[in-house]
Amino acid sequence: MEIKQTSENALSHSVVKAVINAPIEMVNIADWLFNLPDAEYQKCSIAHIAAGFTRTIEGEPMSINVETIGNALIIQHYVATEYRADYCRMLSVSDSITANGRTKVQVLWELKVTKLDNNSCEYTNEIHATATPEFFEFMKAHNITLDQAAHDRQVASDAHNHEETPLFAKSIEKKALTGNYGI
Repeated sequence: MEIKQTSENALSHSVVKAVINAPIEMVNIADWLFNLPDAEYQKCSIAHIAAGFTRTIEGEPMSINVETIGNALIIQHYVATEYRADYCRMLSVSDSITANGRTKVQVLWELKVTKLDNNSCEYTNEIHATATPEFFEFMKAHNITLDQAAHDRQVASDAHNHEETPLFAKSIEKKALTGNYGI
């Protein structure tokens, strides 16, 4: 069940945009994401470790991403709650592993494309991280305040998003123009 992000549980919210030099009619975010090769995912950030695609037991598309965000190893189990050529909404209850141990964080990842003109569009990579009940227990056990955790996650998430978004846009652009991956 999705946790609605509020000021009492928000860890981070990062939005980064980049231009895709391809007509929006040629761009298909869902196709790009659901067929993204592991090696291509790794090229989009030094923090990307691995990615793969599967389905939930119910048959919903699912992207498994392994990366580091700040000092945490994050294993994301993104389930597509909405997906089409111009928009994907991916929701994960992610494993977060740090020197202090393991916990869970909810991550909402939204990938959007909007038309700029006949030859280009804008890619938006939006990420929300929200504390789960397990994360609140983890903070209490390690004497960490929500403000501390949110500050650290916001800084790390913004840095990561600024690195990966332009490279995701280049990968989407190449896929749109050539049908192939490769940045």
